[in-house]
Amino acid sequence: MSTRVALIVHDMKKDDIVRLAGEFTDTLAQCELVATGTTGSRIAAAHGLTVERKLSGPHGGDLQIGAELAEGCVNIVIFLRDPMTPHPHEPDINALTRSCARATCINVPCATNIATARMILDDLRLRFARAS
Repeated sequence: MSTRVALIVHDMKKDDIVRLAGEFTDTLAQCELVATGTTGSRIAAAHGLTVERKLSGPHGGDLQIGAELAEGCVNIVIFLRDPMTPHPHEPDINALTRSCARATCINVPCATNIATARMILDDLRLRFARAS
């Protein structure tokens, strides 16, 4: 089974996720990637990665990914949040983060900042290297 990684970011963090994906393109290329709309488009365009795109976050993309997480279809969540900006779809964001907290109990790593995302992706890179 392939590792399925969800990539979600708030608007002010989109440049950060594109840079992060650039640092880990080889690792992410070995994964199934799912992302909210614009985030997925930007990552695919910048790095040539295949990304399944859901709706944009404000239109339900966060909830679509949350549903996959609840069904056990997502192995890693990277959700770079911008806590300093109000978000009109805050209830959706809260639902997703609650799902992540629940998923943590069943060993689904969740990164909400760049430092933690790098740690998770570094570990994934090492796991792939050992497996090959």
